[in-house]
Amino acid sequence: MTLAQVDSRNRTATFEAMSEGVDILVIGGGVTGAGIAYDAALRGLKVAIVEAQDWSSGTSSRSSKLVHGGLRYLYQMNFKLVHEALTERGLLLEHTAPHLVKKMPLLWPFKQRVIERTYSTAGVGLYDAMAQVAHRGSVPIQKHLTREGALKTVPDLRKDALIGAMVYYDARVDDSRLVINLVRSAVEYGALAVNRAQVTTMSRMDSGRVTGATVRDLETGKEYEVSAPTIINATGVWTEDVQDLAQTDGGLKVLASKGIHIVVPKDRIKGSTGMFVRTEKSVLFIIPWKRYWIIGTTDTKYTEDFRHPVANKTDIDYVLDHANEVLQNPLTMDDVIGTYAGLRPLLQPGTKGDGSQSTKVSREHTVTEAAPGLVVIAGGKLTTYRVMAEDAVDFALGDMAKSRPSLTASTPLRGAAGYRALWNQRERLARENNLSVDHIEDLLDRYGSDIMILFDMMNADESLRGELAGAPEYLRAEVAFGVTHEGALHLEDTMCHRTRLTYEHRDRGLSAVEECADIMAEILGWDAEKRQKEIDAYTARCESEEKAMFVTDESEAQAIRDHHGDVTPM
Repeated sequence: MTLAQVDSRNRTATFEAMSEGVDILVIGGGVTGAGIAYDAALRGLKVAIVEAQDWSSGTSSRSSKLVHGGLRYLYQMNFKLVHEALTERGLLLEHTAPHLVKKMPLLWPFKQRVIERTYSTAGVGLYDAMAQVAHRGSVPIQKHLTREGALKTVPDLRKDALIGAMVYYDARVDDSRLVINLVRSAVEYGALAVNRAQVTTMSRMDSGRVTGATVRDLETGKEYEVSAPTIINATGVWTEDVQDLAQTDGGLKVLASKGIHIVVPKDRIKGSTGMFVRTEKSVLFIIPWKRYWIIGTTDTKYTEDFRHPVANKTDIDYVLDHANEVLQNPLTMDDVIGTYAGLRPLLQPGTKGDGSQSTKVSREHTVTEAAPGLVVIAGGKLTTYRVMAEDAVDFALGDMAKSRPSLTASTPLRGAAGYRALWNQRERLARENNLSVDHIEDLLDRYGSDIMILFDMMNADESLRGELAGAPEYLRAEVAFGVTHEGALHLEDTMCHRTRLTYEHRDRGLSAVEECADIMAEILGWDAEKRQKEIDAYTARCESEEKAMFVTDESEAQAIRDHHGDVTPM
């Protein structure tokens, strides 16, 4: 493969290469697993990564999309975690992923004149100081505002909801695109990567040592034996299910906690910054994106189907109610154009517990050996994925790690090199490629310098230069690139992870689904029956999620969502 391609048409060759044996087999295609594969590949190890569904399809496509130090952890006196996260935030912003990670101002409204302003000033002051020590200048420091100043910044704030405010900085990222970029970056350095590939069994020696795994191609049903002296389980909320395949009593225990987000149109809230709002349980973020706001999150015990968590009416009402505590023009269900729900894998110290206080469970990660040859990692947060990956590979290598140190802190991800120079030339790029500056900016922020690959595709096939009729913010070339370079196999892969049409449009992207299906069908060789089956599956998914939004009971909402639209078994 060249140009970091994860080509959906090369699956068989990739499986066969895996069957020749690898040094490390990574199970789990979220941000942690992808980060591990990238780290291991940079060290010169032969590594394979498999994901049972699509890249990032679990927790790593359903987060708050924040790259942050975790201000609330500072108030829990967890200085080590905050410093670690702020260091990683600066690294992503300045060096490894400036095309994907963007600094973002957040307004914190104050309700108490002395107490709240004093402790927040001290807390955020320490936050800023730690950030400046880690990466000086990566983000501005805090700025205090009067009530009038706050209302100028966010005109839609309720006047009686604050006496003043502070603006501080964190960062945001399209979590799914980060994961896909990590997978491509790993492949660039020799990793073997296949999605829709499930580990069904693990092979063991009589001593109990794990020596490899059987991997099933869920697209064809064919199974492959992959020998590996080390397997790393990075499956989040599925941690226990996967480590049980080794028939071991060792390993980690995790608790699933559900968090949902709602999406509202950009013109529905007037403001030039995001917002950070403290609640009785945790915090609420109102996060600005180019065409909409994302608002969340919740934190509730979850015991339903891990594959398809869904936002129900109780969840949505909670988010709306807390957002409306600071907004003068209350949001209603009619304003919600999209929702998504994800599961946080919260590490449990020795026992599962009942999960009733999930917000108090530590989010620091742990790496352990569930059985000889089987490494397990769980906990942590998106921001610190690189540290988690480094720790996991170091643990797997043992003493050999000293002679093969991690290189991820000094190696930019795909698309990072040259990104800023191309951003400065975006008007020229727009003219030369007959595209709007808006399109060029979007492409640069999704692909970085790999925008040049998309230009080559459009020059080779002019039809790919056009916009999607039902979603003109995306180009047809992006759908094609998702298949040829990012491993998209199904319509849901395109709608949910290569783009975010599943929550960016009120119709969940259904107005663009026929056109996306046509582009994918031509590349993947779908016949008319297969094409319609893909459309029907995605439509069923959308309809079930829509119905679940209006149900208050968790179990009932999950029963409505069920497995409608599933494209592969699991």
